[in-house]
Formats: sequence, C-alpha cells, structure tokens
Amino acid sequence: MTRSEINRLIEQAEASFLGRGLALPPWASWGPAEWRARPEEARFCAAHQMGWDITDFGSGRFAERGLVLLCTRNGIGGRAGERTYAEKLMIVGEAQETPFHCHRIKTEDIINRGGGVLIVEVMRAEAPDAPVRVLIDSRTREVGPRAPIRLSPGESITLVPGQMHRFYGEPGRGAVVAGEVSQVNDDLTDNIFLEPLGRFATIEEDEPAHRPLWSELASLQGG
Repeated sequence: MTRSEINRLIEQAEASFLGRGLALPPWASWGPAEWRARPEEARFCAAHQMGWDITDFGSGRFAERGLVLLCTRNGIGGRAGERTYAEKLMIVGEAQETPFHCHRIKTEDIINRGGGVLIVEVMRAEAPDAPVRVLIDSRTREVGPRAPIRLSPGESITLVPGQMHRFYGEPGRGAVVAGEVSQVNDDLTDNIFLEPLGRFATIEEDEPAHRPLWSELASLQGG
C-alpha cells in the first residue's frame, strides 16, 4: 500500500466515525510531530497496540481484501493491573473481505454500528464442515459452516476462540461502520489465519504520514 492511500483512508474513516456521532480520542488526530512531543503517550499506545491500523493482509488489493481499524483502548495480556478488555472501530467496505481467522484466547463481539449490512461467515477450526453455534445478540443459533449471517445496523455476533470467521460488507448496501468489543487484543500473537498471509501492510512512502499507525509509534518515541 502507498502512504498516500493510507492517509486518504484514515481521513475518510475519521469522517465516517464522526458522521455517526462516534467521537474519537484526541490522539487519533495527532500527526508525527505531536506524537514525538508526547513520548509517554507514544510509549503507552505502542505497547498497548492502540491507534490506527490499515491492512491489506499482504494482498496488494485493499478494496477486495483489507480493513481500516482504530483501536481506542486495550490492555496487555497476563500483566497485573492492566485492562482486561479492548475496543475497536472499523470501516468495512462493500465486498471487502477480512479473511478467515480465529483467535487463541480472545472472545469478541463484532457489532454493526451503522451504514450497510455486515456479512459474517463462521466455521469451527477443529471441524470445518460441522454446524456452528453462534450467539447473535440475545439469541443462540446453529448455522451451517460458512453460511452468511447478515447483521443489520445495531446487531452483533459473539465469536469465541477457535471459531474461524470472515466478514465483509454486503454488496449494494454501502460501507459498514463496525465495532469490536473483546478481551485484550494482541495482533502479534493471538491471530490464526486459515491461509498464510501478512497481517500488516507493506508501505510505499510516496508522501509524509498524516497519522502514524500504531505499529509506527515506537519509532517516534523519545524525541
């Protein structure tokens, strides 16, 4: 991905979140100079994997396979005194896939916060051809493996460790503003993808960064 594409996607995401009445943390709008001037905040957000995250999952085809995320709060697993939960906001485009993956530890709710219809497909990692029991808001349902589950604005699904899942915006319905509420999130150790892929994008620096990604904050500390 190019830096100019990342800059544009973050600007669009900010407008979408604010347009839905989702006020963002002050640091979500900081540029590199502001992060350098605030090394304590930079260290905290880098250690907690908090901030912007734009990925094409190594595909080179962001519109088809990609995701815009903003992690607004998170803890560090296994550390006393830390938050035990995490929260994210996401932009999911029409037919834009987040590919099949599951988590070793994390239980999460994926929530349609507004916009189009979010499609979620689920299967069991240990029995991919077996039916799956999922909690959709207050109702438990048994669905076929990979069967599309439609989540309209306000609806959510709970996913437990070992449940492989992918999601995308239903074509023709517009982009989705999605949310995630979960146990502590660790994108470095807790993700298991169905196929080998890159969790983080390779970036071509064709212009300066307007908003650094959380994975870049460590390089801005201390100065």
